[in-house]
Amino acid sequence: MASNTADRDRVALAFSGGLDTTVCVPLLEEEYGYDEVIGLTVDVGQPEAEFAEAEETAAALDLDHHVVDATSEFAETCFDAVRANATYQGYPLGTALARPVIARAILETAEEHDCSALAHGSTGKGNDQLRFEAVWRGSDMEVVAPVRELGLTREWETEYAAERGLPVEGGDEGTYSIDTNLWSRSIEGGQLEEPSYVPGEEIYEWTQAPDGAAELVEIEFEEGYPIAVDGTAMDDVELIEQLNELAGAHGVGRTDLMEDRMLGLKVRENYEHPAATVLLNAHEALEDLVLTKDERSFKQQIDQQWAENAYQGLVDAPLVDALEAFVDTTNEHATGTVTMRLEGGRARPVGRESEYAVYSAEAASFNTETVGDITQADATGVAKYHGFQDRLANAIRERALERPSAGVAVDGGDNESTTGND
Repeated sequence: MASNTADRDRVALAFSGGLDTTVCVPLLEEEYGYDEVIGLTVDVGQPEAEFAEAEETAAALDLDHHVVDATSEFAETCFDAVRANATYQGYPLGTALARPVIARAILETAEEHDCSALAHGSTGKGNDQLRFEAVWRGSDMEVVAPVRELGLTREWETEYAAERGLPVEGGDEGTYSIDTNLWSRSIEGGQLEEPSYVPGEEIYEWTQAPDGAAELVEIEFEEGYPIAVDGTAMDDVELIEQLNELAGAHGVGRTDLMEDRMLGLKVRENYEHPAATVLLNAHEALEDLVLTKDERSFKQQIDQQWAENAYQGLVDAPLVDALEAFVDTTNEHATGTVTMRLEGGRARPVGRESEYAVYSAEAASFNTETVGDITQADATGVAKYHGFQDRLANAIRERALERPSAGVAVDGGDNESTTGND
C-alpha cells in the first residue's frame, strides 16, 4: 500500500460507523499523515440505531465525533424534487438528493473546526464519490478518498479491521447494503446482485404487502409545495413521515430495477419510497389540471434535466438555477388539493381541484351546444383541415404509383423496349 505521510493538520471524515469509514480513521492518520481526524455524521432522517452505532464506534476509536442535523434542509430539497417531478429511470430520487445536503453540512462543519481536508469512504465504483466531491471541490480544502485511492476491497477491509481490533463485527454489516433517509430506503447487494433473484418480503421495512384494502388521502399544495394531509397542516418532515406510514401500509412505493450508474455500471437496486410516490403522483396530477398543454409538454424536458443533474449531484450548476426558474414559474399556480387512492401498492389520483384549473366543465360537457360565441358547428371547418396535408400526400403518392414507369411499354404487348434498340 502506498504511503503518503506529509505533515498535515485536521481532516473531516464523513462517518457512518460502518466498515468503510471505520477503517478510514486509522488509514487517514497512518497512511495520509493527518494529525487529527474528526468524524461527522449528518442526520437526514436515518434510523436512530444508525446514530447509536456511529456513536459507539466513534467512542471505541477515540474519535472526535459530531452529529449535524440537516433533516429540515433535506426535506426542503425533497419538496423541490416534487415540484420538478424528479424521477430517475422510473423511481423517485432519494439517496442522490441526500448526498449534496450531507456534503454541504460536512463542509460547513469542517470549516468551523479549521479542517484542512475532507474525506469520505466511498468506493471508486459508485455514485457517492462524485456527489460528495461535486460539492467539496468548490472549496479550498483537499479531498481524500482512502478506499478509492488505496484500491481497498471489502475483503481487505474486513481482514484489516480484524487485525487492528477495530470495532466492526468482522466487517459483517448484514446480508444487504441499506441506505435510509427521510425520503427513501435503498436495498442492494447480496443475492440482489443477481438480476433473476426474486426477493422476499424480508427486504422491506417501510412497506407492507398489499392486502386489498383501500384508503383515500387528500394532499394540499401551495405553489407546488405540499403543505397539508387530509386538511391538517404539517411541516415538511412531519408530512413526509405521515405519508410514509399511510402509504407504506398499502404497499405503495416499491421499486425493483436495473439502474445505470454514472460510471456506466448497471446495478440491481430495490427501493422503498411511499411518501415520495404519493406526492410525486399527486403533484403531477395537479399540474395536469392547472398547466396548459404546451407548459406540460415543455416542463417534462425541464423536469428530466433537473432529475439528471440531481442524480449526478450537480445541484449547484448554473443550469439548475435556470431550470428552477422555469419550475418556479410553472408552480406559481400549482395550488390546490388532490385526492389520492392508496390501494394494492399503487397511489393514483382520483380527484383534483384548484382555483387555477385550466378547465371549463361547461365547455367540455356534451350537454351544452354553445360556449360564449362558439358552437359545435364551428368545429366543421377545423375537421375539414385536420389531416388535410396527410390526405393530400397520400393521394399524390397513390397516383404516382399508378403511373407507368418511364421507357416501359404498358399496352399489353410484348413489353418490348421503346428505346429504339432492335
